[in-house]
Amino acid sequence: MDDRLKKNPGANREGRNAQNPNRVSPEENFPLTKERRRSRSEFTQQILPNMPDIPGFHLCWLASNNQYDPLNRRFQMGYMPVDASEMPGYETYKVKDGENTGKIMCNEMLLCKMPMDIYQDIMAENHHWLPMDESEKIKIQQEQLVEQSRVKGRQLASIEGGIPDESGTPVPDFY
Repeated sequence: MDDRLKKNPGANREGRNAQNPNRVSPEENFPLTKERRRSRSEFTQQILPNMPDIPGFHLCWLASNNQYDPLNRRFQMGYMPVDASEMPGYETYKVKDGENTGKIMCNEMLLCKMPMDIYQDIMAENHHWLPMDESEKIKIQQEQLVEQSRVKGRQLASIEGGIPDESGTPVPDFY
């Protein structure tokens, strides 16, 4: 019979780490945040080249074959295709014939630019003002639910923590 299984009320059982000094805790095997980020980047493939900035413009690669987000919709928003003459050194990406002649394209992706002021307005609307509006709607719904929970004058529900009032929050810059 194994000594560990014998009943011995006065003896303390030794831990498994004492029996096997090579055994490590699972926490020691968890990757660090930096290692996780590094490994994540190993699985991403970068096919599109990193283009130099054009001062005053936001650059974006747009798919020319996306039926849910077509180029004409992006052009209506303010995006414009980038001419190869604006990107010296990237002549290999210049379209030689067809609809986008003289523009920069990689596979089906067309390089486009948008004036930074228009880009900032669109981003502020979509990523600041609309979420603020939604949080205000949620706050009102919470208050209504608390009010509806009153039974014979007693309040049965309450809001814990709640949503902070961010009406004075400045609009961040988006890049």
